[in-house]
Amino acid sequence: MGKTAFMFPGQGAQYVGMGKDFYEQIPVSREMFELAGRASGLDVAALCFEENEQINITEYTQIAMLATEVAMLKAIEEKGLKPDVTAGLSLGEYGALAASGVMSAEDVFKVVRKRGIYMQEAVPNGGAMVAVLGLDTTVIEKICEETEGCVSIANYNCPGQIVITGEAAAAQAAVEKLTAAGAKRCVPLKVSGPFHSSMLTGAGEKLAKELEHVTIEEIQIPYIANVTADYVTDKAEVKPLLEKQVSSSVRWQQTIERMIADGVDTFVEIGPGKTLSGFMRKISRDVKVVNVEKVEDLEKLDDLMA
Repeated sequence: MGKTAFMFPGQGAQYVGMGKDFYEQIPVSREMFELAGRASGLDVAALCFEENEQINITEYTQIAMLATEVAMLKAIEEKGLKPDVTAGLSLGEYGALAASGVMSAEDVFKVVRKRGIYMQEAVPNGGAMVAVLGLDTTVIEKICEETEGCVSIANYNCPGQIVITGEAAAAQAAVEKLTAAGAKRCVPLKVSGPFHSSMLTGAGEKLAKELEHVTIEEIQIPYIANVTADYVTDKAEVKPLLEKQVSSSVRWQQTIERMIADGVDTFVEIGPGKTLSGFMRKISRDVKVVNVEKVEDLEKLDDLMA
């Protein structure tokens, strides 16, 4: 019997209207949007459903994405489907925390509202992130190490797609070397800061103070941390790992490979877009991937529960 994993996407997949059908049709999902609003002090429903520019600004994007993911998660749980393991990419790790039972929905909303603010404030400008396509990981790592200034790997997304992060000048210098080394493309990302770089260390430290007020529960469903690409087995590890996550590489490919090695053969992507499903096709084509983004997608889960 194979295992099922729930996975949650990070920033970049957001769009106006995400989750609206869940809000309108599923009471428990509506409750999560309303809880996110109370916990954050924002009109999260309006942020997600009405045309606005804030949805693409980090301090608002994060709570909007997470509210949508948790609203969808609760609808799935209400159907009776539980994962064997869970993980999320960057911001999505908080969706995994909610699924694992480590934090209450209210606490993940409160923490992520602060996380978005701290990350936005840390470097309001002067940083860059670039997706590097079609170049060996070890070559990218070596070039980052040899480039003067702050530049490092932000995301190990999947084979052939690595994201670098850091100071704008250092990132541009690295891009020139990466192109010369044979990268197929280097695509600047539309983000408001050099996330998952050492430039965000201060944001992580502020987040740690916020986490002091949060109760960490026993881990009910195993989850894998971005920083280590390994299972978190002791609840005492949760807060230090979340502090580090802000300024450390997201080891997503390694996370998925670990799950597959442990017998996971079905992955359910919960949230806007199909980013993680796309990565999965490049990591392994031997597993089943189901994406839940609309209410009608819940029907896809019936087969998993048979």
